[in-house]
Amino acid sequence: MTSTLRLVDTEHLTGAALLDAITTFVSRFIVFPHEHCAPMLALWYAHTHAAAHFYVTPRLVISSAEPGSGKTLVIEVGQYLVAKPEMVLNASTPAVFRMVANNGPISLLWDEVDAVFTGAGGGGYEDLRAMLNAGYKRTAYVARCVGDNHSVQRFPVYSPVALVGLAGGMPATITTRAITVHMRRKKRDEIAEEFRERVVQRDAEPLREALAAWIGTIAETVGDAEPDMPPGVTNRAREIWEPLLAIADAAGGHWPHTARQACTYFVHEADQQPVTPGVRLLTDLHTVFTEHNTDRMATTDILTELVALDEAPWGDINGPGRPLDARRLAKELALYHVAPGPFRTSGQITKGYVTYPTKKQLGLADAWSRYLPDNDNNADTEGESWEH
Repeated sequence: MTSTLRLVDTEHLTGAALLDAITTFVSRFIVFPHEHCAPMLALWYAHTHAAAHFYVTPRLVISSAEPGSGKTLVIEVGQYLVAKPEMVLNASTPAVFRMVANNGPISLLWDEVDAVFTGAGGGGYEDLRAMLNAGYKRTAYVARCVGDNHSVQRFPVYSPVALVGLAGGMPATITTRAITVHMRRKKRDEIAEEFRERVVQRDAEPLREALAAWIGTIAETVGDAEPDMPPGVTNRAREIWEPLLAIADAAGGHWPHTARQACTYFVHEADQQPVTPGVRLLTDLHTVFTEHNTDRMATTDILTELVALDEAPWGDINGPGRPLDARRLAKELALYHVAPGPFRTSGQITKGYVTYPTKKQLGLADAWSRYLPDNDNNADTEGESWEH
C-alpha cells in the first residue's frame, strides 16, 4: 500500500483535518474493534503535546484476551506521534520516576506491563502502582531520600502513560484512571498494512511536527477549558475526558461531536466492567436477589446461588475446590457497610442479608446504588422485620 499522507501539506492543515489525517494514519496499520478507537487515539496522542497545561492526563490501557491482537502496535505507531516518547519494557520503578523527573512530562509507552503486576518478578509492584496512580495529576510527586545525608527530595511523576498488556493484568486503581481499549484479533478478511518501522517513522514525522505546532498554538487555551460533557459523564470520567474534549473543541469541524460519541462509548463500556472482586460480588448478588424477587435471603441460600452462577469465580475463590463461605462473604461485604443479621421469614428467624437499611447497617440496595452503574434501587425504607 502506498501512503498518500506524505502528499498532504501538513503545515497548512486545520486542527480538524490534522486529527483526521492522524486517525487515517493509525488505521492503516491497526484493525480496531470499533469506530471510536482511532479518533480517541488521535486525541490522546495530541494531548501529550499539551500535557504540561492539563491538570490530569488520562492513562491509556490497551488490553486483549489473547496475544496477537495488535496491542503493541498502538504504541509502536504512537511513539512517532506523541511528545517525547519513551518505550518501556521491564524497567525498574526508580528508573522510571527518575526519567520522568528529569525530562517530564514525557510519554511513557509501557509494553507487557501485565507481567510486571502479575508475574513473580513484580517486586516493585506497589511503588509502580502508586507512581502510576498519582502521576495522572499534575501535582503528583514521589518523595525519596537521596545522597549521603539522606535528604528528602521530591520527584515529579506527572506524565502521560500508555499501558499494554493482557486483560485482567492491570490493577483496578489504574484502570479507573484510564481509557481502555479491548483489542481483538483480526478476522481473516480484515486487512491492515504491515508495520514497518522505517515507513511508519517517515510518514508520521510530518504529522507529528504539524501536531506539535498546532497544539503549541492552543495549549494554554485547552488547558484552561471546561468542555461540556455528555450526559452521565461526571467525577473521574469527566477528569479523564476533559483534555481530549478540549482539544476536539479547539479542532472544530466534526470533532466536538465525534469526541463526545467516543467519550460516551468508552465511559459506558467502562461502567459495564466489574473493576474489583467486590463490585463483581455486588453485581452477582443483585442478580441473585432479582431472580428471586426478594429483599432478604439466608446466607446459606446466597452462597448456594452464587456458586451456581455460570462463569462466576465463587466456586474456587478460596482456592481450587474451596468455594465462597460465610466468613469470606461477610468480610467482602463489610467494605460496603453491609453485614449479615437475623430476620424473620415464614415465621422463623434466620441469618442472612437484606436489601433495605436497618438501624445497624445500610443494606445491599445502598451498595448497589453506589457501585453498580445505572442502578436505581430504592434504599429509603427501613425493613421492619429485622431483629434489632
